Amino acid sequence: MHTPASRYDVVVIGAGAAGMMCASVAGQRGRRVLLVDHYPTLGEKIRISGGGRCNFTNLLARPECYLSRNPDFCRSALARYSASDFIALVERHRIPYHEKQLGQLFCDRSARDIIAMLQAECDAGDVEWWMPCAVEGVARDDTGFMIATSRGGVRASSLVVATGGLTVPKIGATPFGYRLAEQFGLAIVPPRPALVPLALDPETLGAYGELAGVSLPVDVRCGEGHFREDLLFTHRGLSGPAALQISSYWDGREDIAIDLLPGVHLPELGTRPGSSRLENVLAEHLPKRVAQAWCRQNDADRSIAQIGPARLFELDQRLHAWRVRPSGTLGYNKAEVTLGGVDTRELSSKTMGSLKVPGLFFIGEVVDVTGWLGGYNFQWAWSSGQAAGQAAGQPDGKGSR
Repeated sequence: MHTPASRYDVVVIGAGAAGMMCASVAGQRGRRVLLVDHYPTLGEKIRISGGGRCNFTNLLARPECYLSRNPDFCRSALARYSASDFIALVERHRIPYHEKQLGQLFCDRSARDIIAMLQAECDAGDVEWWMPCAVEGVARDDTGFMIATSRGGVRASSLVVATGGLTVPKIGATPFGYRLAEQFGLAIVPPRPALVPLALDPETLGAYGELAGVSLPVDVRCGEGHFREDLLFTHRGLSGPAALQISSYWDGREDIAIDLLPGVHLPELGTRPGSSRLENVLAEHLPKRVAQAWCRQNDADRSIAQIGPARLFELDQRLHAWRVRPSGTLGYNKAEVTLGGVDTRELSSKTMGSLKVPGLFFIGEVVDVTGWLGGYNFQWAWSSGQAAGQAAGQPDGKGSR
């Protein structure tokens, strides 16, 4: 005997940061909401973020901190649900937090506090949970969406896709969201790893591989990206905040320019006694191993007098613009986020709804909006989730307009 599918106002696929935010908002608006996720553990990416303390937003979050083919797209959602709005939610749940640096806010205790808060907000909206539950197919007719799942079929007026990107596949990342968008005729900006360590070729590793574990503050540039952060040498290449930040701007072809000693110039250091070896003078400003390796690779492991003023000026130029051509990245397993995704030209910036398919929404990392390192991507999850949660399940079917 055929059992009719259960009916919901909103079905959200993906119980991550954006999905839970959206479900809680829609539920508290009085909509009947089902939250579905194929992974058995709730909020796993939240739990492992920020060293287990979840860098849940950034006080400095603004549109300029996000990458997208349509850089203005994120303005509306960020303006209508800002970092201060999410902080107010955190404070209402009495979660202690602190600012670490550069506006980054972390939980004092554990990232589990954020997961528990989102779960409580969903419960306040009577959100129904199906986990683990695989989505096996989606179709649409004049009455809405039909979603086939491993627990049976459901129908919904609105479908919200919050399936994330391709990062960390071992905790459930899949290309499901992109495939669903393509099924309904939406364009995809080709995804690639972002906020990811960079690999170096064997020759460069041979020159600097011995520096694995050494960190230093640098100024790094590539394309439109420019950051002053710490760089970490690894046995495979470059990591640390500087490398992760600039990776989002690296197109796989350009050099990355690294200023190894921001604000300090060799001609100024050259006023030391001529017998001073350059590597020893540099070691007063750089980690000793970096000073030694750099001087050796630039044929500068001599005294300042032997180098001479003209050569010292040339070396200064190199020190402030060490040009590196990465051989690649360490891929989705090591990436923080996915760059690219559902083309924002397909979506309403107010609601996150499809401009072609009424009732279909895309939020969070699956969308072509990628933030800097430091809580910006979580803020996009909250802002885009709030926007869709306010619009999904409209009885007049105009939630995506």
